[in-house]
Amino acid sequence: MKTLFGYFLRGCLVLLPAAATLYIAYFIFTKIDRMVPVGVPGLGFAVTVVVITLGGFLTSNVVGRAALEVTDRWLARVPLAKLIYTSLRDLINAFVGEKKRFDRPVAVTLVPGSHIRALGFVTRDGLEALGMGDQVAVYFPQSYNFAGNLVIVPRDQVEPLRVATTDLMTFIVSGGVSGLGIEPEPVGRSSTGGSRGRTLLGIGPKNESSSK
Repeated sequence: MKTLFGYFLRGCLVLLPAAATLYIAYFIFTKIDRMVPVGVPGLGFAVTVVVITLGGFLTSNVVGRAALEVTDRWLARVPLAKLIYTSLRDLINAFVGEKKRFDRPVAVTLVPGSHIRALGFVTRDGLEALGMGDQVAVYFPQSYNFAGNLVIVPRDQVEPLRVATTDLMTFIVSGGVSGLGIEPEPVGRSSTGGSRGRTLLGIGPKNESSSK
């Protein structure tokens, strides 16, 4: 019975991540495909991709950018639309736009003089509008959750990190089990066999060979 249960757990380890990924991809595909009800499965998705790409092409020239700026100013004046539109616009631009905000990974000392640190990203370098010129805004993503917390901290408690933004985001969101040099081991490999290197922050097991 114990052996069968072990096989079941190993099957979950192998199949669940792949099944969850395929399900999420299928869910997104079908939702986008149904946005354009053309009666042919997959055609709605293709039409949506073409329209988005065409929109990006049209707004890359002078006339398109001017029209986009007019639309942007108009939507920013509508009370309810302003909240939704500007929030989504700034969030998308923060990740993939020309003015990326999540590109300054830092380690924040939670208590001055201690060695306890929290990992995040500086999103605003000056808060003069709030009367906090010596403070910075740091966003702390949460592990295994599409959420986070914005914290205002003193500038001298923020330490810039020389790591890739995507690596640090993966490290935080995964709860520290991947990213920053930590690669997932192939299924079936013993956790005691082989060696693994330290991460870029010095977190992780040493690169030592198992003694015989």
